[in-house]
Amino acid sequence: MRVESLVNIIGADFYTGVPDSQLKALCDYLMDTYGIDPKHHIIAANEGNCTALAAGYHLATGKVPVVYMQNSGEGNIINPVASLLNDKVYAVPMIFIIGWRGEPGIHDEPQHIYQGEVTVKLLEDMDIKTFIISKDTTEDELTAVVSDFRRVLETGRQVAFVVRKGALTNTCEFEYRNDNKMMREEIIKHIVKAAGEDPIISTTGKASRELFEIRTVNGQSHKYDFLTVGSMGHASSIALGIAINKPDHRIWCIDGDGAVLMHMGSMALLGANAPKNIVHVVINNGAHETVGGMPTAAAKIDIMAIAKACGYPNAVCADSFADLDKALDAAKNSNELSLIEVKCSIGAREDLGRPTTTALENKQSFMAYLAELDSNCK
Repeated sequence: MRVESLVNIIGADFYTGVPDSQLKALCDYLMDTYGIDPKHHIIAANEGNCTALAAGYHLATGKVPVVYMQNSGEGNIINPVASLLNDKVYAVPMIFIIGWRGEPGIHDEPQHIYQGEVTVKLLEDMDIKTFIISKDTTEDELTAVVSDFRRVLETGRQVAFVVRKGALTNTCEFEYRNDNKMMREEIIKHIVKAAGEDPIISTTGKASRELFEIRTVNGQSHKYDFLTVGSMGHASSIALGIAINKPDHRIWCIDGDGAVLMHMGSMALLGANAPKNIVHVVINNGAHETVGGMPTAAAKIDIMAIAKACGYPNAVCADSFADLDKALDAAKNSNELSLIEVKCSIGAREDLGRPTTTALENKQSFMAYLAELDSNCK
């Protein structure tokens, strides 16, 4: 189905969400039509954030907003749906458009498999009436569904469209770019060199894929790295949990700007605990690049200043490889929590692969390496 047909049939004039590759046609259409326009389209930090934002829109206008997301974001909307939107509370009508990663019977990455299995069930459990859009869905069928949905929305309840892979198409592809010069894969190569044999926790998406391939090309073991293939925004908290319990070993966290925004409270937790053995590297390209390049708010904020406000003793920003190497060396030789924000371009190799080991194998080899580090210290 053409994405213009979906938008026209729904008839809403405000969209907010977190981008998803399965919904790239919709995201590109919204960026091409509105860009980032507070009156019509806002890309939020996380899915709970955009649900609350959409509720505010409804309170101010009386209209029905649309929230879009990947199905991995359903967990982030459970609280606001149950305690804010529900018709036993404020009865806020809302339309969700959800990309169905890990749909049963469709091959996908391991972090999407279970989420895909429970996607529709979670919506049903939250009393959200659901319709699945596939490649075969017609405009007449969708029009009839929307007519039925309107009666549900009038009662202060919510509805959802779950979008199968390839179900939405768009005539144009929006181009995303920035003026930064450093490529993320090259940045990670510099981090790997500086880290040596220190453990690295990497964030979800292409950063972990690039780290895996760098190790392969270098002929290095993958045991040094924990690849956070899912749980966007939680890599630094995983790193904190490890660092607290491995105080004699430096722990590196390779993070992304979209991930940091999604759960920025983790920076406050890091700063409050101030573990002396963490180097937190935030690669900032101001984009949700792994799912298509749609912008994040991180291009307009000062992550270094936020880190300092959260209590990080050291925080610097690098926009060249010379500055990056200097910052990495300083962090490696300090005995304090450090943050390095690295300004990065948008883009990756077309032939970028995926990890060839399973998530469970990654966990087991990483844990064995952490145990090995302890034994070497005795």
